[in-house]
Amino acid sequence: MKKKYFGTDGIRGKVGTHPITADVVLHLGWAVGRVLARGGQGKVLIGKDTRISGYMFESALQAGLSSAGVDIKLLGPMPTPGIAYLTRTLHAKAGIVISASHNPYYDNGIKFFSSAGTKLADEVELAIESELESPMETVSSSHLGKVERIVDASGRYIEFCKSTGPASIDLSGIKVVIDCAHGATYHVAPDVFKEMGANVITIGVSPNGLNINDGYGSTSPETLRHKVLESEADVGIALDGDGDRVIMIDHKGEIVDGDELLYIIARSRQRDNTLSGSAVVGTLMSNIGLEKALTTLGISLIRAQVGDRYVLEMLQNNKCILGGESSGHIICLDRTTTGDGIISALQILVEIATTGRSLYDLKEAINKYPQCLINVHMDQKINPHEDKMIMSAVRDVENQLRGEGRVLLRSSGTESVIRIMVEGPSESQVSLLAQQLAQVVTNSVNQL
Repeated sequence: MKKKYFGTDGIRGKVGTHPITADVVLHLGWAVGRVLARGGQGKVLIGKDTRISGYMFESALQAGLSSAGVDIKLLGPMPTPGIAYLTRTLHAKAGIVISASHNPYYDNGIKFFSSAGTKLADEVELAIESELESPMETVSSSHLGKVERIVDASGRYIEFCKSTGPASIDLSGIKVVIDCAHGATYHVAPDVFKEMGANVITIGVSPNGLNINDGYGSTSPETLRHKVLESEADVGIALDGDGDRVIMIDHKGEIVDGDELLYIIARSRQRDNTLSGSAVVGTLMSNIGLEKALTTLGISLIRAQVGDRYVLEMLQNNKCILGGESSGHIICLDRTTTGDGIISALQILVEIATTGRSLYDLKEAINKYPQCLINVHMDQKINPHEDKMIMSAVRDVENQLRGEGRVLLRSSGTESVIRIMVEGPSESQVSLLAQQLAQVVTNSVNQL
C-alpha cells in the first residue's frame, strides 16, 4: 500500500499547512497510541528540536496519546539520535521526534523510533495511517495516559556519547569549534567534547525558536569555516538542527563532507579489525572518489537509495556496521542504532588523537570527483523517470560524459523538489551539463 502521510523520514511540511497542523498532530498522537496500545498500555517518549512550533506539537501529541491511554515521557529539546537511544534504554514503546531536521524554522515534522531505537517498520506506519482515517475516541478517565518529564535526559545521552570513544582517550590537545545550528544539540554537544578534554569553542548555541539552521549548521558551513580559521582551531564540527548529521572543517578551512568522514572511520575500523566485513554502505549520491578510495583498502561500497532508512536497511541486509551519506548522516552500528552527528564527529576526533594526524591529512586519500547538485521546485510531485523529455535529456548528458561520470535524478522524499546530480572528472563540464538538465526538468514541470 502507498503511504499517504509518511515520507522517507516521517511526516514533514510547512507549519500550518496540512498535515503539519495542530489538529492533525493531535489525531496522529491518538493514532500512534491506538496502534501501540494494542500490545498493552506502555509509555512513549517525546523529544523535539528548538523551533517555536515544537511547543504546539508537543502539546498536541501529549493530548492525543493520553486520550488513547498511553503514558508520555517528555524529554524537551533533544537530538534525534538521543531520543532513539533513550527510547531503547528506557524501554519505551516508541520515541517521537518533533523536528524538521535541517529545514528552516517555519517547517516541522514528526518522526518515530521503535522500541529498539530504529525507524518504524512500514507495516507500523501503515497501521498508524489507517487509524488516522478513523474518528478519535477517548478512553475512560481512569485509563488516560499520564505525563512525566525526564529531567536528566541530556545527561544520560551525554554519558552515552562519551562511552562510544575509548575510555583512555584524551582530546586535550585538540582545539575544536562546534556549531550547533541553534538546534537540539546546543546543550549537549559542547559538554560531550569538553568532558573528554577538548578545548571547545561554541557557535550556534543560542536558540530563540526562529533561528534554527539560519546561517549556521551543516547546511551553512561557511560560518563555521570562518570561525575555525579565525580561532586557529584544529577542527570544526557543524551539526544540523536535530543533530543526526555532521559536516566538518579542517584546520585549513576545507569542508570535509560525509563521504570523507565515512572513509576515515572505515579505515580506522579496518586497522583495528572491527569493520566486520569488507563492505561499507553509501548511497546513489556517494562520490565516485569514495568508492575508489575504499577499493584501494579492499573495501567494497554498496550503494543504497538516498535516505538514512535505506542505508540502515542495506547495513542490516548485508551484515555491515558502517554506512552513511555525503550529507553527513553517518551510521556506526557498532556504536548506536541510527545516524548520530555527535558520535560520528567523536570517532573522527579519536582518530586524530590516536594517529596524531590532522583532519586535512586523514582525508587526503580521497580524490573526489566534482559534483553539481541542483534542486528544481515543483508544485506537485512527479516521477521524472516517467517523463520522456527528461529521460531523453538524461541520456544525452550520459553520452557526453562518455562513461566517466554519473547522472542521478530523483524526487525528494522530504521536499517538493526534483534533485539533479551530475558527477564527472571536469568541474566545468558537470556544472554546464547539470544546468542544461535542470532547464529541461524546469520546462517539463512548468508544463504540468
